[in-house]
Amino acid sequence: MGKLRAGLGIWAVLTVATICGPAQETPSSAGEIKMTAVKYKFTPAIVRVKQGDRVRLVITALDREHGFKLEAFQIERKLPKGEPVAVEFTADRAGTFPFQCSEFCGLGHKGMKGQLVVE
Repeated sequence: MGKLRAGLGIWAVLTVATICGPAQETPSSAGEIKMTAVKYKFTPAIVRVKQGDRVRLVITALDREHGFKLEAFQIERKLPKGEPVAVEFTADRAGTFPFQCSEFCGLGHKGMKGQLVVE
């Protein structure tokens, strides 16, 4: 019984660390990048790509309708709950560009942000 309890305790700590850990980042590779939008956060919150890459983000809102706005690349899309939405563009300039939720989704809406880093 003691080993079971210890095992469950370790599992619980690892689960919480995974859920509440630091902002996740994508590796710096072109191609399709899967993202989620859920309760005031995008995962990954930092997306890294190379300048000149053709980028394809596939974003799924898991809990309700959200939006995705990447103003530097003139992109604004609705993200219906449960439906993957493809956002494609060419990362034609280097820099760090903020993105955000563009559909009001509750009290934490203003904090639902991320960054596109083009190296």
